[in-house]
Amino acid sequence: MIREIRPALVMMVLFTIVTGLAYPLAITGIAQAVFPFQANGSLVRHNGQVVGSLLIGQEFSRPDYFHPRPSATTAPDPKDATKTVAAPYNAANSSASNLGPTAKALVDRVKTDIAALKAENPGVPVPGDLVTTSGSGLDPDISPAAALFQVPRVAKARHLSEDAVRSLVASQTEGRLVGLLGEPRVNVLSLNLALDSLK
Repeated sequence: MIREIRPALVMMVLFTIVTGLAYPLAITGIAQAVFPFQANGSLVRHNGQVVGSLLIGQEFSRPDYFHPRPSATTAPDPKDATKTVAAPYNAANSSASNLGPTAKALVDRVKTDIAALKAENPGVPVPGDLVTTSGSGLDPDISPAAALFQVPRVAKARHLSEDAVRSLVASQTEGRLVGLLGEPRVNVLSLNLALDSLK
């Protein structure tokens, strides 16, 4: 019986060492050597302190900053563990809202958001990504149209010319990957940090 079990045990130990230890260590070492910024979470530092990640959105609500997409992430309610409460950009609970397109709660929220944005910038169509959440609820990027929609509010709050703020948006717009993949986008954290550096 030992003769039959021994090869299975040896293979289990061998594959545990190879796939559970050697391979992850090798990949981690290569990632740290070749792509250290990305391997460490694409963390953004400002004045020596980590202020966020290029990969995870965060809430900006002041009028002098560009706002990200809405986030549908939640967290357990501290008062009742059987319920959840809104926790925007909660990286520990990445998820969409799971509300269907005909759900009254979703329709009401989108209508409220559209009305607020139309009041902020009358006569300009509201970009869809300013009123819809992403699949993860953590999207750090907005479309160039969504950034340009916010230019009048940001320029007014910062006492800057709209042309200067538009130029900043253009300089922060990333194109398609290798010219083919994805859509043009603007990272909200990078844009707001660049905005802070404007005089």
